[in-house]
Amino acid sequence: MTTPPLVLTVAGSDSGGGAGIQADLKTMLALGVHGMSVLTAVTAQNSLGVHGVWELPADAVRAQYRAVVDDIGVQAVKTGMLSSGELVETVAALLAATGAPVVVDPVGVSKHGDPLLAASALDAVRTKLLPTATVATPNLDEVALLTGVQVESEADLPRAAAAVLSYGPRWALIKGGHLAGEAVDLLTDGTEEHWLRAPRHDNRHTHGTGCTLASAVASYLARGLTVPEAVAAAKTYVTGAIAGGFPLGGGIGPVDHGWGFRAG
Repeated sequence: MTTPPLVLTVAGSDSGGGAGIQADLKTMLALGVHGMSVLTAVTAQNSLGVHGVWELPADAVRAQYRAVVDDIGVQAVKTGMLSSGELVETVAALLAATGAPVVVDPVGVSKHGDPLLAASALDAVRTKLLPTATVATPNLDEVALLTGVQVESEADLPRAAAAVLSYGPRWALIKGGHLAGEAVDLLTDGTEEHWLRAPRHDNRHTHGTGCTLASAVASYLARGLTVPEAVAAAKTYVTGAIAGGFPLGGGIGPVDHGWGFRAG
């Protein structure tokens, strides 16, 4: 029997199932890889927002990571919610010693605007975590938080990417989903530029979009695609997931991670 590619997510839990570890593992299953997890925090979360956050100790995060990587191995890692400077530094040190491609989703706030990263952790993200990234995938709010660059239009995306790349990731994927018009993202390593465009779907149920995209990129990297190929394939996957987003509870519902199963 053949073992599928191995992908590890290091992120927080979303009790509502739309984002975080839950979204990551659903994405990995949908894309044909074996998903594994290191839990960094537990949230009490639903379609209306985040109602509580309990961070795990750094020793617990380190032990989970070592248990998986030392025994099973890993072919790509995705990071999400890390919440504190201590956890950012702990995870960055683990990633630097692993040698697998790393996709960093520098989660700052939830879809509902709830803070998921302490202000004191921003410098650790810039100086410790981003330098470990094969691909960093900030949205426009996270770009502003990390670099101070405000993106008002598509023309601002190269400047935002340059600011993110200055912290050391090999590639920056600047997600322009908050801009008006079509959904446009810019992937660049400072030399090549890849513009990714997709129609914008009129669907408010988009909880988990960032987690899903980053996990999809990691999954495709583990399957052997190049960074531009992996990002393009992930964009296609997440566009379908957004189109299939469904209502859940009284607020913002999740994207549909299993849309490809039903599309056939």
